[in-house]
Amino acid sequence: MSTEENHSQGKPDQESELPQSDELELQESEAEGAPDAVDELAKLQEELIAAKDQSLRTQAEMQNLRRRSERDVENAHKYALEKFVGELLPVVDNLERALQAIDQNDESLKALTEGVELTLKSFQDVLVRYKVEPIDPKGQPFDPEFHQAMSMLEMPEEEPNTVVDVFQKGYTLNRRLVRPAMVVVAKAATN
Repeated sequence: MSTEENHSQGKPDQESELPQSDELELQESEAEGAPDAVDELAKLQEELIAAKDQSLRTQAEMQNLRRRSERDVENAHKYALEKFVGELLPVVDNLERALQAIDQNDESLKALTEGVELTLKSFQDVLVRYKVEPIDPKGQPFDPEFHQAMSMLEMPEEEPNTVVDVFQKGYTLNRRLVRPAMVVVAKAATN
């Protein structure tokens, strides 16, 4: 019995020793692993912040892309007629020249004059309806954004850089230049 007692008593002693050594190893591994866990947690937090930042940047880029696309579509609708208008403007110019060439005092040409005037007016009304506006800058200061200077004349009675004559009217479509006005500009007299 004494061997059994020793044997049975030895078992609990061995069992109690094993858990103590396992506890020490576990505590040591936890103590060693704690900095690793903290480092990994900090790394994961940094990755989370970077992912949130990237998500916000992506959302902002998508919003900017949507706005740009909407603006491009709006401009496409707004300025779709630009080439077409540019091709039709010589017709308006020719109708205006025809009116200038007709002798207003000749009664036999009165019907022709009225017909050309009505045609020109209806054409101009259509242009205005589609937001095509003429630029007739006579007497205004020269603006290189909307005017093309064909020549400069010394005119002491006019202020320098004033448009004194218009060879050809310019036109805008929705305030965007389709064709500049061809003008003569006054310059200061040389002494």
